[in-house]
Amino acid sequence: MNDPVTFDVTNPLFKANPHDFYTRLRESGPAHLVHLPGYGDIWLVTGYADARAALADPDLSKAPANVPASLRKSMMEAGGQDNFQLMAHMLNSDPPDHTRLRKLVVRAFTARRVRELRPRIQEITDALLDEVVEKGSADLIDALAFPLPITVICELLGVPVSDRDDFRRWTSILVSEDEELLPQLQDSFEQLNAYMSDLVRRKHTEPDDGLLSALVAVAEDGDSLSDDEVVWMAFLLLVAGHETTVNLIGNGALALMSNPDQLAKLRADESLLPAAVEEMLRYDGPVETATWRFTTSPVTIGNVVIPADQSLLVVLASANRDPSRFADPGGFDISREDNQHVAFGHGIHYCLGAPLARLEGQIAISSLLRRLPDLELDVAGEDLAWRLGVVMRGLQNLPVRFTPGSRSH
Repeated sequence: MNDPVTFDVTNPLFKANPHDFYTRLRESGPAHLVHLPGYGDIWLVTGYADARAALADPDLSKAPANVPASLRKSMMEAGGQDNFQLMAHMLNSDPPDHTRLRKLVVRAFTARRVRELRPRIQEITDALLDEVVEKGSADLIDALAFPLPITVICELLGVPVSDRDDFRRWTSILVSEDEELLPQLQDSFEQLNAYMSDLVRRKHTEPDDGLLSALVAVAEDGDSLSDDEVVWMAFLLLVAGHETTVNLIGNGALALMSNPDQLAKLRADESLLPAAVEEMLRYDGPVETATWRFTTSPVTIGNVVIPADQSLLVVLASANRDPSRFADPGGFDISREDNQHVAFGHGIHYCLGAPLARLEGQIAISSLLRRLPDLELDVAGEDLAWRLGVVMRGLQNLPVRFTPGSRSH
């Protein structure tokens, strides 16, 4: 048996264009054993139908207790640590625990709560663009894509403005796979955990109309969330919800600027905005692979049997460019119909924050088109740097230029 091919997510050239690699895998079979530096040998699922099946497969576990010993050993040998135990939240759980947690959280994180955020998200977006519109150039990641969702999440949770710089630093370290930041991971986790634990305790005696207070108060059939469970839910919102929206805005803006015909089409007809955001999610979505899954018994993917005690990643970026599901999958088409992508996952772990991410993405892109009418890249596309790592797909920076305008909006 040949040695597994290397899945090198720490290689900048690979992260700049992983799609050729995924195409080769997808064309050669439904599941592939690869070598992921720092993690050992793992399985990748790359096709659309197989990805949806795996994402909904109850025989694939997400619980930290089921992390294979080989994966823990590889991470420790690479100088890392067992990060799975740092994130014991709803996303990393199986039924019946997951069923109970999601049922309670859904009662607090309602569609109505998200809809009511629209005016405030627009206000935050306008204020951020006010800071750059007269300058003629900006880094869209620093100017808009990063501060917008962190401000929204902090306001949603009731985090004071004075503490948000700390939040940005902690969450950036927690999602980074930069080896230089690894020594700060445990400390950042402990500081954020201590801060959130204190904030949750205060919401018991000083409740407000924020989501954190709603999570503290939510109850059904005599059940409620413990303070630790509320803290973990806040972690999930901060890390998963915030980072995905950063990447949605950055990747989406890049896709538009790289496809001038589609940018012109959207400028001419803003009713295409919802479909455009869905195409951004499919074409170059914010999450490259779904979070880790583990086999506790043999699992069949297509015609491949994956043994027990194996680690598996579903490659959303590959599934969303599968030609058996999408016509011209490598093309960016904002009027694409029947765009049933898996950018937010599938099955019981489908992203709870998808409506909020969509809302922020639509408001951000719409505001960019309105406020910066001749927006274009200020660097060659091949010179853009992508963040390294397994799960997330996002730009380190996105330099743009435009004709300076007015702060009025």
